[in-house]
Amino acid sequence: MPKNTSYSLPKDSKAWQQAVDSIAELLPDDTNLRDFDALQSLPVFALIVVLPTQVSAMDIHQYVQSWVDEQPSWHLVTVAEDTEASFVNITVSDTEPTAADAQRLPFTNAQVYRYLLVPVTDTLMHPGKKTAAAHIIDDQLTTRLRHDLSEEYNRTRSADSTGNLDIVDCHILSVGHMLRTHKLACFDMDSTLIEQEVIVELAKTAGIGEQVEAITEAAMRGEIDFDESFAQRVALLKGISTDVLDDICNRLTLSVGARTTISALKALGYHTVLVSGGFTYFARYIAEQLGIDEVHANVLDIDEGEVTGQVQLPIVNGAKKAAIVEHTAERLGMEMSQVVCVGDGANDLPMMALADLGVAYHAKPIVQARADAAINVTGLEGTLYALGYPAFASTK
Repeated sequence: MPKNTSYSLPKDSKAWQQAVDSIAELLPDDTNLRDFDALQSLPVFALIVVLPTQVSAMDIHQYVQSWVDEQPSWHLVTVAEDTEASFVNITVSDTEPTAADAQRLPFTNAQVYRYLLVPVTDTLMHPGKKTAAAHIIDDQLTTRLRHDLSEEYNRTRSADSTGNLDIVDCHILSVGHMLRTHKLACFDMDSTLIEQEVIVELAKTAGIGEQVEAITEAAMRGEIDFDESFAQRVALLKGISTDVLDDICNRLTLSVGARTTISALKALGYHTVLVSGGFTYFARYIAEQLGIDEVHANVLDIDEGEVTGQVQLPIVNGAKKAAIVEHTAERLGMEMSQVVCVGDGANDLPMMALADLGVAYHAKPIVQARADAAINVTGLEGTLYALGYPAFASTK
C-alpha cells in the first residue's frame, strides 16, 4: 500500500556562502566573494561526501581529515549547518520498498558531509586545469575513503551480512556550483527516472530481444549511428498493440528517490523537464506519476491501435537533447548557469556538458568520468546532495 512520508529540506541555505566568507583571508585580496564567475577561477572546491544507510553510523570526518592532513597544499573547512535557513516541507506518496531497494533505503538516514577545500597559497587556476584537478582529487579521495570505510564496515558488520557495497560518493565541485541559484532540472528517463530501458521491455514483450540487442551492440561498436540504430529498432516493433504498451507502462518502476527528488525540486522552485531518447507514450505516463512540468521524447507512431514501425523526425538523440535543454532555458528566460542535467548514458553527455551541473546517476563509466558529479550509493535524491543540500529529515 502507498504511504505518505513528509520531509524537511532547507530552502535557501546560506551555509556555503558563510563558509566562503570565512576563508576570505586565504584568497587573493581583490576577490569579490559575491562574484560567482570570478570564484570559478579560484581553485576552491566544494567537497561533498555521502554515505548510504548501511554505513551512516560511521564518523567519516576523521577519514576525510586524515587524507587532508597528508596534503600540505590544502586546508579543509567544514560547511556548518545554517541554523537560520527557512525550510520547505515535502510530502511524498511512496510505494512500499521492494527487496531490490534494500541497499538504498531508507535514504533519509544518509549522512552528508560538506566541506571547502582551499589552497594554502592564493592562486588562480585555468578552468581546464581546475576541472582536471577536481578529477584527480576525486579519484584519490574516493579511492582512499572507499578503502578505509570498506575495511571499517567489513570489520563491524554482522556476520550474516553479505554483498559488496559502493561505500561512499565524493563530489568535488567548484564552489560556484554551490553558490549559484539553479532553477531548471532536466532528467533522462530510462535507467534514470525509471529502473528499466523501455525499448528493452518492448523488445522482450515482442519476442525480438536478440535482434534489438544485436542492433544496439552494432551501434556501440560504431558500425551504425544512433539515428540509424533507433530507426532499425523501431521498425522491429511494428504491429505491437497499445494494450501491450499500457501493460508495459504498468510494469515500469520509478527509481528509488525519484518521487522525493522531483517533489523537493518543485518545492524549491525548479522547473522540471523529462528529456528522453525513448517514447512520449511512456514519458508522459512517468511525468504524470512524478508531477514533472514538461516532456520531450520521440513520438511512437501508432495507427489503428498498433505501432506502425515508422520513425517520426526529428529523433531525440544526444544533440537534440542538448538543443531541447538550451531552448527550454532560453524560453524560460534562464541562463545555462541555472541548469542541472541528470542522466546515465552517453547520449546524455551533450546536455550535461551544457548545464552548470551535470550529474551521472548509476551511470556508464564514460559518463561518470565526464560528469561533474556521480551518484552511486543513494537513490536519485543524491541529486539534491550534489546540489549542496544537507541530508534532509523525515518529519514523521
